[in-house]
Amino acid sequence: MFPRFFGVRVSSARYARWLPLAASLLFVLPVWAADPAALTLDGAIHQAIERTPMLEARRAQLESARQEAARAGALPDPQLTVGVDNLAVQGPGAFTAGGDSMTMRTVGISQVLPSRSKRQAERAMGSANVDLAASSEVASVLSIQKQVADAWITAWGAHHEAMMLQSMRQAWVQDVAIAKARLRGGTGSAAEVLAVRMAALDLENRIDEANAREAQARAGLARWLVSPAEQLLADAPNFAVLPHDEASLLASLDRQGNLLGWPAREQAAEAALAAARADKHPEWSVGMNYGSRVRGLSDMVSLQVGVSLPLFTRNRQDRGISARAADLDAVHAEHDDARREQAAAIQSAWAQWESLGEQVRRHRDELLPLANDRAALALAAYRGGGDIQPLLDARRDEIAHHTDYARMQAEYGRAWAALAYLLPTTETTP
Repeated sequence: MFPRFFGVRVSSARYARWLPLAASLLFVLPVWAADPAALTLDGAIHQAIERTPMLEARRAQLESARQEAARAGALPDPQLTVGVDNLAVQGPGAFTAGGDSMTMRTVGISQVLPSRSKRQAERAMGSANVDLAASSEVASVLSIQKQVADAWITAWGAHHEAMMLQSMRQAWVQDVAIAKARLRGGTGSAAEVLAVRMAALDLENRIDEANAREAQARAGLARWLVSPAEQLLADAPNFAVLPHDEASLLASLDRQGNLLGWPAREQAAEAALAAARADKHPEWSVGMNYGSRVRGLSDMVSLQVGVSLPLFTRNRQDRGISARAADLDAVHAEHDDARREQAAAIQSAWAQWESLGEQVRRHRDELLPLANDRAALALAAYRGGGDIQPLLDARRDEIAHHTDYARMQAEYGRAWAALAYLLPTTETTP
């Protein structure tokens, strides 16, 4: 039986050549996974959701909307009035409270009674605002999950790339040693030694670049985490497996982050239309005044009933109704357009995820073994007295393929995250 490395069956001749790389990658992945202190992707997301101020703001907005909804549709506060009625303005008692028998000191109370349809519209608007605030909180959670996953996967991919490149150092050390041995034996040249050393330095530059990108990604990840940004990262999840298939995602567009708020927006637009229609209904008010008179005359009580008169509805209320109906049509159209845009985005992301998966598998199963074989053949030819340039070309291509593979894995992971965190889970909903 031939041994396997990461799903690749290799011959006994390849076994020795793959051993340094395999040992390095075994150090990268299983040690991370086995370390209980290693930070998993789910752990990073959990920390971010627990501590981010953004979600505190969304929860406060939701509580505000609930409080507003609780008072929506209530009667307006009654109005208390005090004054003087029938005050004389002429004669000896002008502008005095006791100057005339008709003068009264009054105190009264009045209450406006909006129509039932208007109060129902206010309650519907309050309920819509609560739903909108709740959907905003869930959408924020989904957005945070996606951002944390992108940062974690970028850091993981950069570290993976650095480890893969570091595993190739021994091969370059070996090449330098062979070039020096040929120089000492008179079959090589100093130029060959310099060329190999320059190529080895280029490998170090690539390692430094990968380490810098990891540090940058960790700095972005630190925004979300309670734990130190230098914490070891656990093994990545299986990017070949998604929690939902494409058909399920396309069938549940309104449950996804970008579209969660649209039903509430439609409900708010419908409530605004109902409120505009309610303006055509008369608004009633009732009031009572108590008047106190001087000189022993009897006190008096006044009762009032008022009603609004929407007489000129054509240029007032009807136009308001038409405006709100147009707003509702606009929200419906925008919602439909958002659905189409989201469906197109899902199909595009799904195609990218599938394509990257095929590329990753092709690199892993075919390109990397071929690159290693080419480098081994070029090294054997150089050892046998051949030219050094084929070896340098093979080594550079080997580095390029391993770098492409590591970066493609990270890109594959980000494509996976773009689809994995579209729908809320039981932990996501408030």
